Amino acid sequence: MKGKETPMNWVIKIEGERLQMCPSQEAEIWKRRSIYRVPEHAKALNKKAYEPLTVAFGPYHHNDKHLMPMEEHKKRALLHFLKRTNKHLQEFVKPLEEVVLELMDSYDKLDEECRDRERFLQMMVLDGCFLLEILHTTKEIPEDYAKNDPIFSKQGMYCIMPYIRRDMLMIENQIPLLVLEKLEAVVKGTTDVPIVKGTTKDDKQSLNSLILKFCTANWEATKEMGTPGLHVLDVYRKSMLGPCKIGPNQSQKTPSKIMRSAMELREGGIHFRKSNTNSLKDIDFENCGTLKLPAITIDDATEHTFLNLMAFERLHNGVDQPAVTSYVFFMDNIIDTAKDVHLLRSKGIINNALGSDDAVAKLFNSITNDITLDPECRLRVLHQNVNLYCTKRRNRWMANLRHYYVHNPWAIISIIAAIFLLVIAALQNVYTVLPYYRNNS
Repeated sequence: MKGKETPMNWVIKIEGERLQMCPSQEAEIWKRRSIYRVPEHAKALNKKAYEPLTVAFGPYHHNDKHLMPMEEHKKRALLHFLKRTNKHLQEFVKPLEEVVLELMDSYDKLDEECRDRERFLQMMVLDGCFLLEILHTTKEIPEDYAKNDPIFSKQGMYCIMPYIRRDMLMIENQIPLLVLEKLEAVVKGTTDVPIVKGTTKDDKQSLNSLILKFCTANWEATKEMGTPGLHVLDVYRKSMLGPCKIGPNQSQKTPSKIMRSAMELREGGIHFRKSNTNSLKDIDFENCGTLKLPAITIDDATEHTFLNLMAFERLHNGVDQPAVTSYVFFMDNIIDTAKDVHLLRSKGIINNALGSDDAVAKLFNSITNDITLDPECRLRVLHQNVNLYCTKRRNRWMANLRHYYVHNPWAIISIIAAIFLLVIAALQNVYTVLPYYRNNS
Protein backbone atom coordinates (compact mmCIF):
# COMPACT_ATOMS: atom_id res chain seq x y z
CA MET A 1 0.00 0.00 0.00
CA LYS A 2 1.17 3.51 -0.83
CA GLY A 3 2.24 5.66 2.08
CA LYS A 4 2.72 2.68 4.38
CA GLU A 5 6.28 1.80 5.39
CA THR A 6 7.03 -1.92 5.28
CA PRO A 7 9.47 -3.55 7.73
CA MET A 8 12.01 -4.05 4.92
CA ASN A 9 11.86 -0.36 3.93
CA TRP A 10 12.42 0.59 7.55
CA VAL A 11 15.46 -1.69 7.76
CA ILE A 12 16.94 -0.16 4.58
CA LYS A 13 16.30 3.34 5.90
CA ILE A 14 18.00 2.65 9.24
CA GLU A 15 20.96 1.00 7.52
CA GLY A 16 21.38 4.07 5.32
CA GLU A 17 21.33 6.39 8.33
CA ARG A 18 23.84 4.15 10.11
CA LEU A 19 26.31 4.51 7.25
CA GLN A 20 25.93 8.30 7.35
CA MET A 21 26.62 8.55 11.08
CA CYS A 22 29.59 10.71 12.07
CA PRO A 23 30.42 11.05 15.79
CA SER A 24 32.49 14.20 15.23
CA GLN A 25 29.57 15.92 13.50
CA GLU A 26 27.22 14.89 16.31
CA ALA A 27 29.63 16.32 18.87
CA GLU A 28 29.78 19.61 16.97
CA ILE A 29 25.97 19.82 16.86
CA TRP A 30 25.64 19.26 20.60
CA LYS A 31 28.43 21.77 21.22
CA ARG A 32 26.37 24.53 19.59
CA ARG A 33 23.35 23.97 21.84
CA SER A 34 22.95 26.46 24.67
CA ILE A 35 19.19 27.16 24.93
CA TYR A 36 16.84 24.33 25.85
CA ARG A 37 13.27 23.33 26.45
CA VAL A 38 12.78 21.99 29.96
CA PRO A 39 11.45 18.39 29.85
CA GLU A 40 7.84 18.00 30.92
CA HIS A 41 8.69 15.68 33.80
CA ALA A 42 10.94 18.41 35.24
CA LYS A 43 8.15 20.99 34.89
CA ALA A 44 5.61 18.86 36.70
CA LEU A 45 6.51 20.16 40.18
CA ASN A 46 6.51 23.87 39.27
CA LYS A 47 5.54 24.59 35.68
CA LYS A 48 5.15 28.34 36.22
CA ALA A 49 8.82 28.66 37.15
CA TYR A 50 9.80 28.13 33.49
CA GLU A 51 7.08 30.16 31.75
CA PRO A 52 7.50 33.92 31.12
CA LEU A 53 4.72 36.16 32.36
CA THR A 54 5.40 39.40 30.50
CA VAL A 55 7.69 39.10 27.48
CA ALA A 56 8.97 36.39 25.14
CA PHE A 57 12.61 36.31 24.06
CA GLY A 58 13.34 33.79 21.35
CA PRO A 59 11.12 31.24 19.60
CA TYR A 60 9.90 28.92 22.37
CA HIS A 61 7.20 31.26 23.75
CA HIS A 62 6.91 33.59 20.79
CA ASN A 63 3.27 32.68 20.09
CA ASP A 64 1.98 32.55 23.67
CA LYS A 65 -1.24 34.56 23.73
CA HIS A 66 -0.68 36.21 27.11
CA LEU A 67 2.67 37.59 25.85
CA MET A 68 1.29 39.15 22.66
CA PRO A 69 0.65 42.63 24.17
CA MET A 70 4.40 43.10 24.57
CA GLU A 71 5.02 42.52 20.84
CA GLU A 72 3.63 45.98 20.06
CA HIS A 73 6.07 47.50 22.57
CA LYS A 74 8.91 45.59 20.94
CA LYS A 75 8.09 47.08 17.54
CA ARG A 76 7.85 50.57 19.03
CA ALA A 77 11.22 50.08 20.77
CA LEU A 78 12.77 48.99 17.46
CA LEU A 79 11.61 52.20 15.77
CA HIS A 80 13.09 54.31 18.57
CA PHE A 81 16.31 52.27 18.38
CA LEU A 82 16.66 52.80 14.60
CA LYS A 83 15.89 56.50 14.79
CA ARG A 84 18.30 57.14 17.68
CA THR A 85 21.16 55.21 16.08
CA ASN A 86 20.40 56.72 12.66
CA LYS A 87 20.77 53.30 11.04
CA HIS A 88 18.69 51.41 8.51
CA LEU A 89 17.11 48.14 9.53
CA GLN A 90 19.01 46.23 6.83
CA GLU A 91 22.30 47.22 8.50
CA PHE A 92 21.29 45.15 11.54
CA VAL A 93 19.78 42.29 9.56
CA LYS A 94 22.85 41.68 7.38
CA PRO A 95 25.36 40.65 10.12
CA LEU A 96 22.77 38.38 11.72
CA GLU A 97 22.00 36.80 8.37
CA GLU A 98 25.66 35.77 8.14
CA VAL A 99 25.39 33.72 11.33
CA VAL A 100 21.74 32.67 11.14
CA LEU A 101 22.53 28.94 11.03
CA GLU A 102 24.74 29.28 14.10
CA LEU A 103 21.95 31.12 15.91
CA MET A 104 19.41 28.46 14.97
CA ASP A 105 21.72 25.71 16.17
CA SER A 106 21.85 27.39 19.59
CA TYR A 107 18.28 26.20 20.18
CA ASP A 108 17.44 22.63 21.08
CA LYS A 109 14.32 21.16 19.45
CA LEU A 110 13.54 24.17 17.30
CA ASP A 111 10.18 23.91 15.51
CA GLU A 112 10.18 23.75 11.73
CA GLU A 113 8.06 26.91 11.63
CA CYS A 114 10.84 28.82 13.39
CA ARG A 115 13.47 27.48 10.99
CA ASP A 116 12.19 29.79 8.29
CA ARG A 117 15.17 32.15 7.86
CA GLU A 118 13.17 35.33 7.30
CA ARG A 119 10.86 34.67 10.24
CA PHE A 120 13.77 33.73 12.50
CA LEU A 121 15.85 36.80 11.58
CA GLN A 122 12.87 39.07 12.17
CA MET A 123 12.47 37.57 15.63
CA MET A 124 16.17 37.93 16.52
CA VAL A 125 16.35 41.58 15.39
CA LEU A 126 13.12 42.53 17.16
CA ASP A 127 13.96 40.73 20.41
CA GLY A 128 17.62 41.75 20.33
CA CYS A 129 16.94 45.47 19.88
CA PHE A 130 14.24 45.38 22.56
CA LEU A 131 16.62 43.65 24.97
CA LEU A 132 19.34 46.22 24.28
CA GLU A 133 16.88 49.03 24.94
CA ILE A 134 15.98 47.37 28.25
CA LEU A 135 19.61 46.90 29.27
CA HIS A 136 20.59 50.47 28.45
CA THR A 137 17.99 51.80 30.87
CA THR A 138 20.51 50.91 33.61
CA LYS A 139 22.42 54.01 32.53
CA GLU A 140 19.45 56.25 31.81
CA ILE A 141 16.08 56.14 30.09
CA PRO A 142 16.46 57.44 26.51
CA GLU A 143 14.98 60.91 26.16
CA ASP A 144 13.17 60.12 22.91
CA TYR A 145 10.56 58.10 24.82
CA ALA A 146 7.51 59.90 26.19
CA LYS A 147 7.48 60.67 29.92
CA ASN A 148 4.36 58.53 30.32
CA ASP A 149 5.67 55.60 28.26
CA PRO A 150 4.32 52.33 29.74
CA ILE A 151 7.73 50.63 29.54
CA PHE A 152 10.52 53.16 29.19
CA SER A 153 9.63 55.59 31.96
CA LYS A 154 10.07 55.90 35.71
CA GLN A 155 6.76 54.17 36.28
CA GLY A 156 7.75 51.38 33.89
CA MET A 157 11.04 50.93 35.73
CA TYR A 158 9.20 50.18 38.97
CA CYS A 159 6.09 48.42 37.66
CA ILE A 160 7.13 46.48 34.52
CA MET A 161 10.91 46.03 34.61
CA PRO A 162 10.90 43.60 37.61
CA TYR A 163 8.68 41.21 35.61
CA ILE A 164 10.86 41.58 32.52
CA ARG A 165 13.93 40.90 34.66
CA ARG A 166 12.31 37.72 35.97
CA ASP A 167 11.47 36.54 32.43
CA MET A 168 15.02 37.26 31.25
CA LEU A 169 16.38 34.62 33.67
CA MET A 170 14.39 31.69 32.27
CA ILE A 171 16.15 28.99 30.34
CA GLU A 172 13.44 28.75 27.66
CA ASN A 173 13.35 32.53 27.24
CA GLN A 174 16.83 33.30 25.92
CA ILE A 175 18.44 34.64 22.78
CA PRO A 176 22.14 34.02 22.00
CA LEU A 177 24.44 36.76 23.21
CA LEU A 178 25.91 36.71 19.73
CA VAL A 179 22.79 38.58 18.60
CA LEU A 180 23.50 41.44 21.00
CA GLU A 181 27.18 41.49 20.02
CA LYS A 182 26.31 41.89 16.33
CA LEU A 183 23.73 44.59 16.97
CA GLU A 184 26.08 46.56 19.25
CA ALA A 185 28.86 46.25 16.66
CA VAL A 186 26.63 47.90 14.04
CA VAL A 187 25.77 50.75 16.43
CA LYS A 188 29.45 51.36 17.22
CA GLY A 189 30.63 50.87 13.67
CA THR A 190 32.87 47.94 14.62
CA THR A 191 31.07 45.21 12.70
CA ASP A 192 34.24 43.25 11.99
CA VAL A 193 35.69 43.53 15.50
CA PRO A 194 34.45 41.54 18.52
CA ILE A 195 33.21 44.14 20.98
CA VAL A 196 32.87 42.14 24.17
CA LYS A 197 36.33 41.54 25.58
CA GLY A 198 35.82 43.21 28.96
CA THR A 199 35.66 46.87 29.90
CA THR A 200 38.08 49.46 28.52
CA LYS A 201 38.68 53.11 29.36
CA ASP A 202 36.52 54.21 26.43
CA ASP A 203 33.84 51.53 26.87
CA LYS A 204 33.21 50.75 30.54
CA GLN A 205 29.80 49.26 29.88
CA SER A 206 30.35 45.88 28.22
CA LEU A 207 27.44 43.54 27.61
CA ASN A 208 28.36 41.62 30.74
CA SER A 209 28.14 44.66 32.96
CA LEU A 210 24.96 45.88 31.28
CA ILE A 211 23.27 42.53 31.88
CA LEU A 212 24.39 42.20 35.47
CA LYS A 213 23.72 45.79 36.38
CA PHE A 214 20.13 45.22 35.25
CA CYS A 215 19.72 41.76 36.76
CA THR A 216 21.70 41.97 39.97
CA ALA A 217 23.60 44.26 42.29
CA ASN A 218 26.76 42.18 41.72
CA TRP A 219 27.52 43.71 38.35
CA GLU A 220 31.09 44.51 39.40
CA ALA A 221 31.79 40.78 39.00
CA THR A 222 32.22 41.35 35.24
CA LYS A 223 35.80 42.44 35.89
CA GLU A 224 36.64 38.83 36.75
CA MET A 225 34.37 36.96 34.33
CA GLY A 226 36.45 37.18 31.17
CA THR A 227 34.18 35.68 28.51
CA PRO A 228 30.78 37.24 27.83
CA GLY A 229 28.75 34.05 28.23
CA LEU A 230 26.25 32.28 26.00
CA HIS A 231 23.13 34.26 26.93
CA VAL A 232 21.70 36.32 29.79
CA LEU A 233 21.08 33.34 32.08
CA ASP A 234 24.62 32.07 31.56
CA VAL A 235 26.11 35.49 32.35
CA TYR A 236 24.00 35.67 35.50
CA ARG A 237 25.13 32.19 36.56
CA LYS A 238 28.80 33.06 36.08
CA SER A 239 28.36 36.16 38.22
CA MET A 240 26.87 34.05 41.04
CA LEU A 241 29.84 31.68 40.95
CA GLY A 242 32.33 34.52 40.74
CA PRO A 243 36.13 34.30 40.60
CA CYS A 244 36.34 32.17 43.76
CA LYS A 245 39.12 29.57 43.60
CA ILE A 246 38.23 26.18 45.03
CA GLY A 247 40.32 23.12 45.64
CA PRO A 248 40.30 20.12 43.30
CA ASN A 249 37.70 17.43 43.68
CA GLN A 250 38.67 14.54 45.89
CA SER A 251 37.62 10.95 45.36
CA GLN A 252 34.74 9.81 47.51
CA LYS A 253 35.69 6.33 48.68
CA THR A 254 32.92 5.90 51.22
CA PRO A 255 29.28 6.88 50.85
CA SER A 256 28.55 10.27 52.41
CA LYS A 257 26.08 10.37 55.25
CA ILE A 258 23.19 12.80 55.23
CA MET A 259 24.29 16.22 56.38
CA ARG A 260 22.91 17.31 59.74
CA SER A 261 20.81 20.46 59.96
CA ALA A 262 22.37 23.76 60.98
CA MET A 263 21.05 23.46 64.54
CA GLU A 264 22.40 19.91 64.84
CA LEU A 265 25.76 21.01 63.44
CA ARG A 266 25.96 23.73 66.04
CA GLU A 267 25.30 21.15 68.76
CA GLY A 268 28.13 19.11 67.23
CA GLY A 269 30.59 21.97 67.61
CA ILE A 270 30.33 23.59 64.16
CA HIS A 271 30.62 27.38 63.94
CA PHE A 272 28.99 29.25 61.04
CA ARG A 273 30.68 32.23 59.45
CA LYS A 274 30.06 34.34 56.36
CA SER A 275 32.52 33.73 53.50
CA ASN A 276 34.79 36.46 52.20
CA THR A 277 32.99 36.49 48.82
CA ASN A 278 29.42 36.02 47.60
CA SER A 279 30.42 33.25 45.18
CA LEU A 280 28.22 30.19 45.60
CA LYS A 281 31.40 28.11 45.28
CA ASP A 282 32.94 29.81 48.31
CA ILE A 283 31.94 27.07 50.79
CA ASP A 284 34.75 25.88 53.00
CA PHE A 285 35.23 23.94 56.22
CA GLU A 286 38.20 24.58 58.48
CA ASN A 287 39.69 22.06 60.88
CA CYS A 288 38.87 24.33 63.79
CA GLY A 289 35.20 23.57 63.19
CA THR A 290 34.24 26.69 61.20
CA LEU A 291 31.91 26.29 58.22
CA LYS A 292 32.06 29.28 55.87
CA LEU A 293 29.08 29.99 53.60
CA PRO A 294 28.45 32.84 51.12
CA ALA A 295 25.83 35.44 51.96
CA ILE A 296 22.67 35.26 49.85
CA THR A 297 19.42 37.22 49.66
CA ILE A 298 16.24 35.15 49.40
CA ASP A 299 13.28 36.93 47.77
CA ASP A 300 10.20 36.15 45.67
CA ALA A 301 12.26 35.45 42.53
CA THR A 302 14.84 33.17 44.16
CA GLU A 303 12.98 29.89 43.66
CA HIS A 304 12.30 30.46 39.95
CA THR A 305 15.85 31.68 39.32
CA PHE A 306 17.44 28.68 41.04
CA LEU A 307 15.19 26.24 39.18
CA ASN A 308 16.17 27.71 35.81
CA LEU A 309 19.86 27.81 36.69
CA MET A 310 19.76 24.16 37.79
CA ALA A 311 17.87 23.21 34.63
CA PHE A 312 20.58 24.89 32.53
CA GLU A 313 23.31 23.01 34.41
CA ARG A 314 21.46 19.74 33.93
CA LEU A 315 20.80 20.19 30.19
CA HIS A 316 23.95 21.95 28.98
CA ASN A 317 26.97 19.68 28.52
CA GLY A 318 29.31 22.68 28.39
CA VAL A 319 28.93 23.33 32.13
CA ASP A 320 32.18 22.30 33.83
CA GLN A 321 30.66 21.89 37.31
CA PRO A 322 27.00 22.09 38.41
CA ALA A 323 28.00 24.56 41.11
CA VAL A 324 24.55 26.13 41.57
CA THR A 325 22.92 22.71 41.92
CA SER A 326 25.57 21.65 44.45
CA TYR A 327 25.01 24.81 46.48
CA VAL A 328 21.24 24.37 46.55
CA PHE A 329 21.61 20.73 47.64
CA PHE A 330 23.99 21.78 50.40
CA MET A 331 21.59 24.43 51.70
CA ASP A 332 18.72 21.95 51.55
CA ASN A 333 20.76 19.56 53.71
CA ILE A 334 21.51 22.06 56.47
CA ILE A 335 18.07 23.71 56.44
CA ASP A 336 15.19 21.64 57.81
CA THR A 337 13.13 24.11 59.83
CA ALA A 338 12.75 27.82 60.48
CA LYS A 339 15.21 27.48 63.39
CA ASP A 340 17.98 26.58 60.96
CA VAL A 341 17.16 29.63 58.84
CA HIS A 342 17.14 31.82 61.95
CA LEU A 343 20.60 30.57 62.91
CA LEU A 344 22.05 31.27 59.45
CA ARG A 345 20.30 34.63 59.34
CA SER A 346 21.85 35.59 62.69
CA LYS A 347 25.28 34.91 61.18
CA GLY A 348 24.60 37.14 58.16
CA ILE A 349 24.58 34.18 55.75
CA ILE A 350 20.90 34.49 54.77
CA ASN A 351 19.20 37.81 54.11
CA ASN A 352 15.50 37.01 54.28
CA ALA A 353 13.40 39.19 51.98
CA LEU A 354 10.47 36.74 52.12
CA GLY A 355 9.61 37.83 55.65
CA SER A 356 9.18 34.35 57.10
CA ASP A 357 11.97 31.97 58.07
CA ASP A 358 9.55 29.10 57.60
CA ALA A 359 8.99 30.17 53.96
CA VAL A 360 12.75 30.07 53.32
CA ALA A 361 12.97 26.58 54.85
CA LYS A 362 10.11 25.34 52.66
CA LEU A 363 11.75 26.86 49.58
CA PHE A 364 15.00 24.93 50.01
CA ASN A 365 13.21 21.74 51.09
CA SER A 366 11.11 21.65 47.90
CA ILE A 367 13.46 23.06 45.28
CA THR A 368 15.64 19.94 44.99
CA ASN A 369 12.78 17.51 44.34
CA ASP A 370 13.37 15.30 41.28
CA ILE A 371 16.96 16.58 40.89
CA THR A 372 20.10 14.49 41.31
CA LEU A 373 23.51 15.63 42.52
CA ASP A 374 26.78 15.01 40.71
CA PRO A 375 28.49 12.07 42.49
CA GLU A 376 31.89 13.79 42.03
CA CYS A 377 30.77 17.05 43.63
CA ARG A 378 33.45 18.42 46.01
CA LEU A 379 30.78 19.26 48.56
CA ARG A 380 30.26 15.54 49.15
CA VAL A 381 33.78 15.42 50.60
CA LEU A 382 33.02 18.51 52.66
CA HIS A 383 29.88 16.74 53.97
CA GLN A 384 32.03 13.85 55.12
CA ASN A 385 34.55 16.11 56.88
CA VAL A 386 31.82 18.02 58.71
CA ASN A 387 30.09 14.82 59.82
CA LEU A 388 33.41 13.37 60.98
CA TYR A 389 34.08 16.47 63.06
CA CYS A 390 30.66 16.25 64.71
CA THR A 391 31.19 12.62 65.73
CA LYS A 392 34.12 13.51 68.01
CA ARG A 393 32.97 13.56 71.63
CA ARG A 394 35.33 16.38 72.64
CA ASN A 395 33.85 18.73 70.01
CA ARG A 396 30.29 17.99 71.17
CA TRP A 397 31.29 18.54 74.82
CA MET A 398 32.94 21.89 74.06
CA ALA A 399 29.93 22.93 72.00
CA ASN A 400 27.54 22.11 74.84
CA LEU A 401 29.75 24.03 77.27
CA ARG A 402 29.73 27.11 75.07
CA HIS A 403 26.02 26.84 74.29
CA TYR A 404 24.63 26.19 77.76
CA TYR A 405 27.10 28.12 79.86
CA VAL A 406 29.21 30.61 77.95
CA HIS A 407 26.31 32.00 75.87
CA ASN A 408 23.95 32.13 78.85
CA PRO A 409 24.57 35.27 80.99
CA TRP A 410 22.92 33.77 84.08
CA ALA A 411 24.97 30.63 83.72
CA ILE A 412 28.12 32.75 83.44
CA ILE A 413 27.18 34.61 86.63
CA SER A 414 26.52 31.31 88.38
CA ILE A 415 29.89 29.92 87.29
CA ILE A 416 31.71 33.08 88.44
CA ALA A 417 29.88 32.99 91.78
CA ALA A 418 30.72 29.30 92.23
CA ILE A 419 34.37 29.92 91.44
CA PHE A 420 34.42 32.90 93.83
CA LEU A 421 32.89 30.83 96.64
CA LEU A 422 35.32 28.01 95.94
CA VAL A 423 38.27 30.40 96.18
CA ILE A 424 36.91 31.89 99.43
CA ALA A 425 36.44 28.42 100.88
CA ALA A 426 39.96 27.45 99.88
CA LEU A 427 41.44 30.59 101.44
CA GLN A 428 39.46 30.01 104.60
CA ASN A 429 40.85 26.51 104.88
CA VAL A 430 44.38 27.80 104.29
CA TYR A 431 44.08 30.42 107.02
CA THR A 432 42.59 27.82 109.37
CA VAL A 433 45.33 25.24 108.86
CA LEU A 434 48.29 27.67 108.65
CA PRO A 435 48.40 28.61 112.39
CA TYR A 436 48.49 24.89 113.28
CA TYR A 437 51.65 24.34 111.21
CA ARG A 438 53.26 27.45 112.67
CA ASN A 439 52.66 26.31 116.25
CA ASN A 440 54.11 22.86 115.51
CA SER A 441 57.18 24.39 113.92
